[in-house]
Amino acid sequence: MLAGTDGARPVFLLHDRKMSLDGLEKKKTIDLRQKHIGPSCKIFFSHDPIKIVKAKGQYMYDEKGQRYLDCINNVAHVGHCHPDVVKAGAEQMGLLNTNTRFLHDNLVLYAQRLQATLPDKLSVCYFVNSGSEANDLALRLAWQYTGNKDIITLENAYHGHVSSLIDISPYKFHQLSDAEQSQFVHVAPSPDVYRGKYRADHPDAATAYADEVKDIIQKAHIKGHKIAAFIAESLQSCGGQVIPPVGYFQQVAEHVRKAGGVFIADEVQVGFGRVGSRFWAFQLQGDDFVPDIVTMGKPIGNGHPMSCVVTTREVAEAFMSSGMEYFNTFGGNPVSCAIGLAVLDVIEKEDLRGNALRVGQYLTNVLEKQKQKHPLIGDIRGRGLFVGVELVKDRVKLTPATAEAQEVIYELKEQHVLLSADGPHRNVLKFKPPLCFTTEDADLVVEKLDPILTELEEALGLKANDSANTEHEKRRKLSKDENGHGGLNHSDEGVQEQTRQRKRMKT
Repeated sequence: MLAGTDGARPVFLLHDRKMSLDGLEKKKTIDLRQKHIGPSCKIFFSHDPIKIVKAKGQYMYDEKGQRYLDCINNVAHVGHCHPDVVKAGAEQMGLLNTNTRFLHDNLVLYAQRLQATLPDKLSVCYFVNSGSEANDLALRLAWQYTGNKDIITLENAYHGHVSSLIDISPYKFHQLSDAEQSQFVHVAPSPDVYRGKYRADHPDAATAYADEVKDIIQKAHIKGHKIAAFIAESLQSCGGQVIPPVGYFQQVAEHVRKAGGVFIADEVQVGFGRVGSRFWAFQLQGDDFVPDIVTMGKPIGNGHPMSCVVTTREVAEAFMSSGMEYFNTFGGNPVSCAIGLAVLDVIEKEDLRGNALRVGQYLTNVLEKQKQKHPLIGDIRGRGLFVGVELVKDRVKLTPATAEAQEVIYELKEQHVLLSADGPHRNVLKFKPPLCFTTEDADLVVEKLDPILTELEEALGLKANDSANTEHEKRRKLSKDENGHGGLNHSDEGVQEQTRQRKRMKT
């Protein structure tokens, strides 16, 4: 007889349920994970993982009640377990949750609210369930609208885990030793003015990087290929917190559209006000730049599985003309949309964009002071609460301090601060905390970081007054300032706008 068919649940199921409520011992949780969860599923701090049992705001708590400062969770956008978001989801779940083939106000009201944050031409929404699903759908839209196949992506890009996106994510497919790049995928240089092909001392890095895309298009045409889309994260995250030079997207879009393609801006990691000065990171390029398709995810539901693709009416009608109906069972369901509306409300009510700008500026300022003290810090870059600290063993040669970056994040973890390292050399410390992060939190991180760097530098024999490094930094800072890409002191909106205008005049 099947368990439970007599109306009584078996003792072992009751026992398992009781254990899950009380909490398993950490070792038991690890054992069960190793037994039942795919071995390729990565876990933070694998040699001694943290077992998190609750969270609130910018803090997470382990099974012993120890509090950790979360500097990396860009999913809990407005703060872990925000009461307004939790309430909105619970109340709607108690009323109705169903698919979108029924009329429901939440869907259209949320679409209207979301569109109001975007340029007018981006007016049609498709709701889905994850950033990967959003980017996959964006590719389908581009293929149908253009009738072309080829995609241009960036070095070190990551756009998702489904098959179509692994093909356009060098961050992933370069890890496969026997991987063969798709003949329909073209990889352009990452617009990284610190470590990339054209650096901060280049007179016009935006044009130089955009010309690389133009060259790719010309070579593709010679081979009989046609471009469907260029896709880029508005700020590269896994690629190492890379901030494209102003004017780059405008010129790329011009080249791609002339070739019959569209521009896809991936805002999955950096949207919804994280950059502070703007709601969307692509807007940092200037008001004269509007993508053809924008994808979003992660922060949209503050941890609830929800995402969206927004595009133009022309692209949407072309997608419909294929004759294939598009349907998504859970995308845009009433609960998801109620949660999405609550997230937008909290961002506005608590001025989280303003907080991202102010605290992000404070964080970069205190990190810049650490850079003057610590030769291991090669570069500090970011916008709002999206900040990268690149560690190098030599500021002239830019030798990646990969092992040292890993040591930093493990040492911080022991002091109850959660940070991660990424980039092609895994040497960029990534700050992308919940937007309720405070200046006190920034001070705490730096207070913990300072002695760790000092100890590592002593072990490496690095000295803060290295004259060659110092002179190189002076030259680099001058050229960065001339390019409008310095440091990145992003609270001065007047200076930013002047820089944008100068760049647009040049390009």
